[in-house]
Formats: sequence, structure tokens, C-alpha cells
Amino acid sequence: MARSKHFNELGIPRDYGKIPRLPRYPEAARLEEVEPNIVGRLQRLAPDAASDWRAMKNAALGDGIELLMVSGFRSLDDQAEIIRRKLAAGLDIGAILAVNAAPGFSQHHTGLAIDVATRGSRPLTEEFEATAAFAWLADHARAFGFRMPYGRGNAYGLAYEPWHWSQLD
Repeated sequence: MARSKHFNELGIPRDYGKIPRLPRYPEAARLEEVEPNIVGRLQRLAPDAASDWRAMKNAALGDGIELLMVSGFRSLDDQAEIIRRKLAAGLDIGAILAVNAAPGFSQHHTGLAIDVATRGSRPLTEEFEATAAFAWLADHARAFGFRMPYGRGNAYGLAYEPWHWSQLD
């Protein structure tokens, strides 16, 4: 896969993704609508991931745990827009890339990754790890094919993301 067309525009370093080595991810070929996220925007996932998400969400609810979707599939253009907004807010590209993968490097492109929240916890923050929802996911997500790839000290060198769960190896 070639470098994203967005690299030059966004000022992403030419050696991004080489050290530490970050996998590149293609955009999903097939997606299905899943549900609105926490702000009402309809989210999509790859068909199998959508089915597994629904089953996992229902199993958690059966245990009294509410899982809420923050985001699912994100296109390369969507990923670039997140970075554009942060640059416009005055953030440095290095700081942005510590918490947001560059276009072409986000697991969200595949439709196999989700960001999860629960009521009473601010979305996309480390405080999610102190919730019953996180504890439930840690115990049960693998049964539905999901794992948390960005644990503390992960091999990708990315920020700890207890809210990010993926079906990628």
C-alpha cells in the first residue's frame, strides 16, 4: 500500500510507521450499518464484526453492563480530517500521531475495530479502564473475537487506549 495522499498535506514525517513498525490497513470492502454512536452518528462495521459486536453488546447487557459505540469504521479521509482538526486547534503533528494513527495506519479503516464507552465515564479517556464495562470486556471480549491492541507499553508505541477493541491480530 502506498503512502496516503494525506501525508504531505498533514506534515506527517516520511518515516512514519517504520520505527516502531506500524501495520498499514486497507479500507474495508464491505460494511454494514450497525447503530448510532454516542452522539447519534450512524456507525458501520465489516459484516462479521457487526454481528460479533451485537452479540457482545447483548451478552454484556445480560450481565448488567451497557456498552456504547463511539466509533467503528473510519475512512482514510475521515482519519485525515481528525488530524486536520487537531492541527487547526494548534496541536503539533508529533503529539497528534502519538494518539491518532496516520491515514492508512488506523485499524478503524478495516471495519474490524471499535471504540467503546459506557455511561458515567468520559469517552476516549483512560478513565474507561476503571469501569465495569472495561472489566467485562477484559474478561469476555475475546470470546467475541475482540482484543485490546493498544495496552500499556504496546509494541506499536501508541498511547494506551483501553476503549479501543479490535478483531485484528
